[in-house]
Amino acid sequence: MSGERAQAALLRAARWKPWEPVLWLLAFASPLLLSQYSAIVNEIAIVALFAVSLDLVLGYTGIVSLGHAAFFGFGAYSAALFAKHVMPDPLAGLAVGIVAATVLGAVASLTVQRGSDLTRLMVTLGVALILLELANKLDWLTGGADGLQGVIMGPVLGRFEFDLMGRTAAWYSLSVLLLCFLLVRRFARSPFGVSLEAIRDNRLRAMAVGIPVGSRVAIAYTVAAALAGAAGALLAQTTGFASLDVFEFHRSADVLLILVVGGTGWLYGGVLGAIVFKLMQDFLSAITPQYWTFWLGLFLVVLVLVGRDRLLKPWTWFRRGRAA
Repeated sequence: MSGERAQAALLRAARWKPWEPVLWLLAFASPLLLSQYSAIVNEIAIVALFAVSLDLVLGYTGIVSLGHAAFFGFGAYSAALFAKHVMPDPLAGLAVGIVAATVLGAVASLTVQRGSDLTRLMVTLGVALILLELANKLDWLTGGADGLQGVIMGPVLGRFEFDLMGRTAAWYSLSVLLLCFLLVRRFARSPFGVSLEAIRDNRLRAMAVGIPVGSRVAIAYTVAAALAGAAGALLAQTTGFASLDVFEFHRSADVLLILVVGGTGWLYGGVLGAIVFKLMQDFLSAITPQYWTFWLGLFLVVLVLVGRDRLLKPWTWFRRGRAA
């Protein structure tokens, strides 16, 4: 009976809330209603997918990573090289980027199954730095510091050309984001996802009740790598360019900040965090090009000090002081 109740609870959690279809309809309508901001919508969709992939590792499995950009960049270069040297079909290139990042994630998952959080931080960062240096040295393949240029993408599904306004790119990235989000949602709301949360909360207790911790962590890390590879492939395809920037440390740092803003262990945290982060970045850099990082950092400090819930409810800021 308890198993049936648990399964029913998982099914209820997986159901769509009334506001969710509205959110996605607004997202898909934005490139049409706000065509001048289509490029930003495309960036938000890509970064949101990247954040969701890290949330699966950090929020659900409890693995802290500073090198998630390794999978992002590997997917970007794989898709760009496929488009340049094999065929320019976006969906085929997207599949290549996902498969390449999945293989890399499966290999890299062996490095995060043991050790402390600090060890995992250094190991994941090391993987990204190794790939960054390889991409820099193999300039005959990757273009080195100049980046991989001359990437020309064909139309999506053979019909929808990438336009200068970026609307096709935005709809393409949003479609991939929605599909991956639904898959990850199903993944996280399954008994397997519950076992990941048990590992996150108490690894020793999870081992004691018979959960195969090593294999579960490896699978979650590999799936997250595939999602990050998809995000990287989308970036390379919609911009027609791949550079060393996709492996840089700031990619991993930015996606961690996005999860700080949106929250971990909640898939919409990556989506909403990406919206807030990218809009603030665009707005602040337009006002103060030299000091926009200061204002962004100040916002993050206030967010941590005040708390996400209290920040959204200013009338509760001084309630404790009055009660005292």
